[in-house]
Amino acid sequence: MVLLLSDPRVSAIEVRDDGEPLVPLASGAAAAGLVVEQGADVRVRHDVAQRLSRAAARLPEGVSLKVVEGHRGASAQSRIVAEYTATLRERFPAASHDELLRLSSRFVAPLGVAPHVAGAAVDVKLVDVDGRELDMGTPLDATPEQSRGACYFAASNISGEARRNRAMLAAVLCSEGMVNYPTEWWHWSYGDRYWAVISGAEHALYGPVTAQVAR
Repeated sequence: MVLLLSDPRVSAIEVRDDGEPLVPLASGAAAAGLVVEQGADVRVRHDVAQRLSRAAARLPEGVSLKVVEGHRGASAQSRIVAEYTATLRERFPAASHDELLRLSSRFVAPLGVAPHVAGAAVDVKLVDVDGRELDMGTPLDATPEQSRGACYFAASNISGEARRNRAMLAAVLCSEGMVNYPTEWWHWSYGDRYWAVISGAEHALYGPVTAQVAR
C-alpha cells in the first residue's frame, strides 16, 4: 500500500534541520547531464544539489536530467493545496475532511510536511540532446484524475518505453539516496520527513525553509 504524505507516520518524524543553505541549480559543464527548466529559479539544499549532479552524470550519453522545480514557498504550497482540494470537493462532494486530505496528498503535500517547502525535493524528467522529453507515461504534474492513475510511478497503464524511462530515472536517483513519492513519478527528495520514513532514518535533516533566510 502506498504511504501518503498525509499519513501520521510522516508528521511524527522529528526534524533536526542542520541549517544547510538553499543553492541555485544551473545547467553547465560542472553538472554534466543536468538541465534546469529555462527561466526557472530552481533552488534546493546544497547536498540535494550535489546528489542531483552526481545522478545526472550517471545517465546514458544523450540523456539529461531536467529539473523543473525545487524549493517552493509556503504560500505557493498552501495555494496549490487549496486549489486541488477545491477540485476534489467538487468531484467527491460526499468526502469527509479527512478523506479530502488523504486524496489531496496524492498530488500535493500538506504544508507541515511538504518536501518542496523544505528545499528537499525536485520535480524532474528526462530529455534527449535536443531537449525533447522522453516518454515518461504522463506529463509532469498530471493528477491522478487526469491520468487515470498513470502518474503513479508503478502504474501499469503506460507504455513499455515509459516504464523503461522511469526505471532509468529511478536507478540514478536511488543511487544517490533519493526517494520517490510513488503517486508522482517525477517527485524525488532527500532529507525531508517522507525520506526519513522511507529510508529508515531516525530524523529528517531538513524542515521548512525560506529563500530569504537560506543564502
